[in-house]
Amino acid sequence: MKNSKMVFFKILFIPLLLALAMKGSGINLEDLQSFFFHNFETITLLSFPLLFLLTIYISARPKPVYLVDFSCYLPPSHLKVSVKTLMGHARRVREAGMCWKNEENDHLIEFQQKILERSGLGQETCIPEGLQCFPLQQDMAASRKETEEVIFGALDNLFRNTGVKASDIGILVVNSSTFNPTPSLTSMIVKKYKLRDNIKSLNLGGMGCSAGVIAIDVAKGLLQVHRKTYAIVVSTENITQNLYLGKNKSMLVTNCLFRVGGAAVLLSNRSRDRVRAKYELVHTVRIHTGSDDRSFECATQEEDEDGIIGVTLTKNLPMVAARTLRINIATLGPLVLPMKEKLAFFVTFVKKKYFKPDLKNYTPDFKLAFEHFCIHAGGRALIDELEKNLELSPLHVEASRMTLHRFGNTSSSSIWYELAYTEAKGRMKEGDRVWQIALGSGFKCNSSVWVALRNIKPSVNNPWEDCMDRYPVEIDI
Repeated sequence: MKNSKMVFFKILFIPLLLALAMKGSGINLEDLQSFFFHNFETITLLSFPLLFLLTIYISARPKPVYLVDFSCYLPPSHLKVSVKTLMGHARRVREAGMCWKNEENDHLIEFQQKILERSGLGQETCIPEGLQCFPLQQDMAASRKETEEVIFGALDNLFRNTGVKASDIGILVVNSSTFNPTPSLTSMIVKKYKLRDNIKSLNLGGMGCSAGVIAIDVAKGLLQVHRKTYAIVVSTENITQNLYLGKNKSMLVTNCLFRVGGAAVLLSNRSRDRVRAKYELVHTVRIHTGSDDRSFECATQEEDEDGIIGVTLTKNLPMVAARTLRINIATLGPLVLPMKEKLAFFVTFVKKKYFKPDLKNYTPDFKLAFEHFCIHAGGRALIDELEKNLELSPLHVEASRMTLHRFGNTSSSSIWYELAYTEAKGRMKEGDRVWQIALGSGFKCNSSVWVALRNIKPSVNNPWEDCMDRYPVEIDI
């Protein structure tokens, strides 16, 4: 017992005593050594509460979530369509299947043509095989084929690049808004890659273009509970089943914007993965304004007057999006902005509320909080509005504009194509902060904040590697 006391004393207390003695504190080393030695049991008992509290703190604090790598699906070249080819095919389909007058049919084609010309989409966006053939193939088999090619293509590349075994995956979260077959998409992945029996899998549906951030947030929560494991997040959308062939103009807009795409993300809560991880997740902020009727109804999947299913976009959409975005920004701002910006915002708020009601709202400078912005490539108007309201430079929204031009609106996966663009340009440096922001039906606005853990090079088979030398391109306004 005496020897064990001496070992304990030497390990824990002698370094402290020597440090104090070296500082000339006047403490007698022999007296302190004698005190600790003869009161060993008392000191040990008094230490237990401190050790207990320390243990609780360590176990209760949030575990870091690392983004090891991610992969975006690159569609094969035969799926690329120019605007001219797309409109020619659309005209042929309508002339063969529509029962209304040719004049009305021509008017609908012209309407879509104008939207495409102003959309910001380029000449190499991709649509699935089922929509390129004649007659169209929109059955379950064609839809499942599109989704399998996208998801498996992204996952195959992710597994190759990371070397992670399928048996190491403990959590799987998949989001697809409108295509949710039975068995589920998560079951499809489990079967393909032979994932383990006790995997925690979730399939998120009906959440629109902002569902990618929701899936990240869900995975983050599960990684706080299940220790030392990997989580895979897959974000995609199905185009085959969602082509609208009616005559309601508010439902035709989605035909012009949405294209094939998807992404797979590998997350980890293992401390040893920090060395090879690209990013660490800092914050997620989710805002849902669905309790308001206008928010709930501004983007709705429903039947038109002829019984044809499509997604209706109402005139309230811009107003709802702006309001939901403001709430998200107000929630995120205190978490990321420097003190100077917080103070300026508070002072303006007080002045406006109590002294000058007409005073213009203060817009915080988020460029002080982030080096990179990944704004959901939902359309040129959305990117324009956020660039204006957040007072961003063209460089800050370049990734979003180029993603929209090259890949179109790939729904919830667009923010990953944008991050891949930034990496491919060699702009991501250690310590850089990234803001991913997406808006979607419901209505929702969700944000995720990442910090780069090193100078990041693009992963193998980055979706931009075959065309990076051509970007950025000039986009006609």
